[in-house]
Amino acid sequence: MQTSEMTAKMAKGNGFIAALDQSGGSTPKALKGYGVADDAWSTEEEMFGLIHEMRSRIISSPAFTGDKVIGAILFERTMDGTVEGKPTPQALIDKGVVPFIKIDKGLEDEANGVQMMKPMPTLDALLEKSKALGVFGTKERSVINSANEAGIAAVVKQQFEIGQQVISHGMMPIIEPEVNIKSETRADCDKILLAEILKNLDALPEGQTVMLKLSLPVVPGTFDPLVEHPKVLRVVALSGGYKRPEACAELAKNKGIIASFSRALLEDLRAQMSDEEFDKALGAAIDEIYTGSTQKTAAAATA
Repeated sequence: MQTSEMTAKMAKGNGFIAALDQSGGSTPKALKGYGVADDAWSTEEEMFGLIHEMRSRIISSPAFTGDKVIGAILFERTMDGTVEGKPTPQALIDKGVVPFIKIDKGLEDEANGVQMMKPMPTLDALLEKSKALGVFGTKERSVINSANEAGIAAVVKQQFEIGQQVISHGMMPIIEPEVNIKSETRADCDKILLAEILKNLDALPEGQTVMLKLSLPVVPGTFDPLVEHPKVLRVVALSGGYKRPEACAELAKNKGIIASFSRALLEDLRAQMSDEEFDKALGAAIDEIYTGSTQKTAAAATA
């Protein structure tokens, strides 16, 4: 796939984006969910080797194709590795799946109700490397915990500044200001976030577009103005801690938004499964998330 084909697939493709980008802090939890105990490794290198085996198994599965999985977000070490003898981004491209790279280096401590992204002093080098490997875009995550207008404005401003840096390298940023689904002021967070994103979108230079990765809103249809915005290539949703059935049900209420799930995609997969069991479980998860992404409920139509 050329860049133009990847852009078209992201803009209009039926399906969803798989988030295979658990990093240092979340890797032990991901492995535990996969049935790999903490005593299965003794070094960080061994831990990352085990998570790469899991991701390789997912990517090489016959259930994982570009027909329903239109994109995949990778952790840097996964991008640098191989799947079935090919560089991971190329293995994805060969299956019709558009590759993205997680670029943030984790979160700062909470201030003003939000967690900003830590500095990324080596971002330009990472973007150059990623682009050379055929990676189409990036993903960068911040967290919003409460409805603090100054905090949310700062998070969105930082996200769009990093997005501009990504665009300057000819890549597509997925801007991810995640609203914590356990926040007591979640509905207000959604409203403030919408206003701040619209403000920053309107300030984008003509011809520039971004993607957005957002928590599913409390009120279905809240993010319709973003779905319809000419400077937004696609809006995708994270599962945010919801189990898959609930995440898919909430997703289906929001027209034009597709999934970019991690835990909700992986929750039924186990290292101990036979290949047949693994492929069946992965296929069932993909089908359910695909349905939530492409078949919207009546609630979405009237929201």
